[in-house]
Formats: sequence, C-alpha cells, structure tokens
Amino acid sequence: MPVISIFFGIVIRMHYREHEPGHFHAEHQGQQGKFEFAGEMTVGNIQSRTALRLIREWAVLHRADYRPIGNA
Repeated sequence: MPVISIFFGIVIRMHYREHEPGHFHAEHQGQQGKFEFAGEMTVGNIQSRTALRLIREWAVLHRADYRPIGNA
C-alpha cells in the first residue's frame, strides 16, 4: 500500500482506488489502525493519545483532498 505521508513517526498509507467507505491506514510504533476521514479509528490498536490526536488532525486537514470513487 503506498505511503502518502510520514510525520512524527506516524506513517499514513492509502490506496488510490480503494473500496468505499473512504478510509486510510496509519501506523505508529508497530501499532496499526484504519481511519475514516473524520479522523476516527474504525479498526486497530494504536494506543498513543498523542498519535491519535495527530492522525485526527491530519485527517481533518486532508479531508478535502479525498474524492470518492466515481467522482474523479
């Protein structure tokens, strides 16, 4: 899965043509999570509150960049 952003030890990955609903994957210190673009983790085990806050902030900042399949 392509890496689209790296910051503060957090790696964000996302497929270009991913299935709905839109989401991205994040990894921090070996822990992983799947997030919706509102920034909420839907699946995963990332425990760091700081990492979760930074991932949520990243999601909010990049929400407008996401275009669902069929709306390209």
